[in-house]
Amino acid sequence: MKKIILFAVVAVFSFLPLTGRAQFVLDTDNSSFVLKAEKGQAPLFLYYGALLDKGDLQAVLSGGHSHSAYPTRLTDTSAPEALSVEMPDGNMTAKLCVESVSEGSWEGGKELTINCSDPLYPNFSVALHYRSYSSENMIETWTEIRNGGRKPMTLHRFDSGFLPISEGNVWMTSLHGGWAAEAELVSEPLRKGTREISAHTGVKNSDIAHSEVLFSLDGEPCENSGRVIGAALCYAGNFELRVITRDDGVHRFFAGISPRDSWYTLAKGETFTTPKLALTWSDEGLVGASRNFHRWGRKYRLHGGGVPGDILLNSWEGVYFDINEAEMHKMARDIASIGGELFVIDDGWFGSEKYPRDHDRQGLGDWTLLKNKLPHGLQGMVDECRKEGIKFGIWVEPEMANTTSVLYETHPDWIINDNGREVITGRGGTQVVLDLCNPAVQDYVFGIIDGVMKQAPGISYIKWDCNNHMRSPGSPYLKNQNHLYIEYMRGLEKVLERVRAAYPDITIQLCSSGGARVNWGLLPWFDEFWTSDNTDALQRLRIQWSTSLFFPAEAMACHVSASPNHQTGRIIPLKYRIDVAMSGRLGFELQPSTLSEEERELCRNAVSDYKKIRQTVQCGDLYRLVSPFDDKGLSSLLYASEDKSQAVFFWWRTVYYRGQHAGNVLLKGIDPERHYKITELNKAPGEPVSELDGKTVSGRYLISNGFFFPEKNSYHGSNDWHSHVILLEAE
Repeated sequence: MKKIILFAVVAVFSFLPLTGRAQFVLDTDNSSFVLKAEKGQAPLFLYYGALLDKGDLQAVLSGGHSHSAYPTRLTDTSAPEALSVEMPDGNMTAKLCVESVSEGSWEGGKELTINCSDPLYPNFSVALHYRSYSSENMIETWTEIRNGGRKPMTLHRFDSGFLPISEGNVWMTSLHGGWAAEAELVSEPLRKGTREISAHTGVKNSDIAHSEVLFSLDGEPCENSGRVIGAALCYAGNFELRVITRDDGVHRFFAGISPRDSWYTLAKGETFTTPKLALTWSDEGLVGASRNFHRWGRKYRLHGGGVPGDILLNSWEGVYFDINEAEMHKMARDIASIGGELFVIDDGWFGSEKYPRDHDRQGLGDWTLLKNKLPHGLQGMVDECRKEGIKFGIWVEPEMANTTSVLYETHPDWIINDNGREVITGRGGTQVVLDLCNPAVQDYVFGIIDGVMKQAPGISYIKWDCNNHMRSPGSPYLKNQNHLYIEYMRGLEKVLERVRAAYPDITIQLCSSGGARVNWGLLPWFDEFWTSDNTDALQRLRIQWSTSLFFPAEAMACHVSASPNHQTGRIIPLKYRIDVAMSGRLGFELQPSTLSEEERELCRNAVSDYKKIRQTVQCGDLYRLVSPFDDKGLSSLLYASEDKSQAVFFWWRTVYYRGQHAGNVLLKGIDPERHYKITELNKAPGEPVSELDGKTVSGRYLISNGFFFPEKNSYHGSNDWHSHVILLEAE
């Protein structure tokens, strides 16, 4: 498996004396980011947008439009700031003046660092970092804040980055939701005032709100046209995104760790490094920005990026806590029989004699294998799966415990709880969060993973879950409780670094009550995420669509589940459920023994078909065509390989009324000069297929005319669950 390098080695680096040139440009293939840094002056932001040539740059420089690159609290207390610091003498203002600039290149682009200090407090310094990713059209920015003095300073606000956007018909697209209804799409015009998006749960941050946004600069967002700026804060803890618009014609966008209950005391000699803020620019609409995020994330952020995932069966919705070895062996044989590649046992395999994990109210924290459930242990399951020609994986939730556990009884001081107050619990009425601020707890959590792997070295997959948040925030270990939220995330990252150092090649899924940790902050240690606990295919169309704004299909676990669905009760035909799951990282979340032989054959054929398109779906370029949020009665998208030799077209009915015709869906992302053989995949008995199935037509024809799927002809035929997966192969 490919291992992602988080920090590229700078190949060339030089320190500039700041005489003569004061403008610095970070170009990507399609964009330019321009800053001004003159010694003794405030660093300035000049431009972010389409790629500039020399003449364009002169126009930018002569335009006279500039803003502080990193606003501080200074003389105008009404102006919003990215940095607010309380100096040792109590002064609440700061002034940043450029001291030096370092400029360099690395294998993917350029790096720029603007080093600043405050003339009144020379021991206080701020380094503004910028890194370009040329072919991915991305810019990363982050900040290092240093206390070089002898007395502590307090950071009241410490954003990762700031971006001014000219006021006009600018719309912002963001995601919000809740458990099993994650990633609902919100697009709204930016108006005067303040718009804030934030999360303050301490442990997981993307179930209610996401730390990613898109700005459409030409009015209401369009998928495939218009100028778009995308922003993603790469942080899994408490965050805050702000857009502040006053009367000066500028939308000011700030992104960083939320300062709420997190004022940070910067000790003598300490440097605070903010999370990275990733920015992209595109003139190809929302999906153009999405493709930039996907390419950048796949290559530089996602662990194991570029390697398609295995087709798995997870035991959870099939048996829940009712784990027994005979049934687990049967499920392993079942997934192998339809061509699957991995079987995963979910919750319920561990506990203690006093607190066996038979339900979610006890046993979490006691990571002892229950022999009555798996007499031959985890290694026995590895061996059984190998006999079937598949891999084996296991579920863990190492950051959590139940109050009804031996761990809690032994170490009540190891949990997050406000000192002296009654313990407030979560899931099952007994779940609590372990205090990862504490190095001893970090050792324990790493030991959980290490212990599982040493029990069964052949384990190839871990599902890492997180089903709680800080309900009574406090750390028995920390002296300064303002550092709790930040130190928790630092502790988690230390554990993950140790896990990946010890086990770089296992696949790890990031799960958190479904999609509550879908963010780029943790994905450098994970290969995929569980998109949502809601496996209802119709609602998954919406969740997966909006998640794809920032994350590639390669990371998006999409499972075929039972009918009626366990979350919504909706009855959906198996073909439709498969067609939805095939548009991401295909897996299964059901009890195979409940399937008829005809349904098993449909699954077998679908798995075989998916293997033909897996590389293109998971690692190809995405073109979103018809949104399920647009109330057109359908949803459609396409994935294309980089060389456009293969494409996969998906089409789903979302609602049907008699006489309502879907109309043609025109294709994008294919080569108009090539001819494509058309093959319909995942055909089901009695289901209609495309009239073009088996034919060869030009890309130009498909771009101009697309596909049309008529109503079903049978008098009793239902159009409600009409879906198609079409393979296009260039000849």
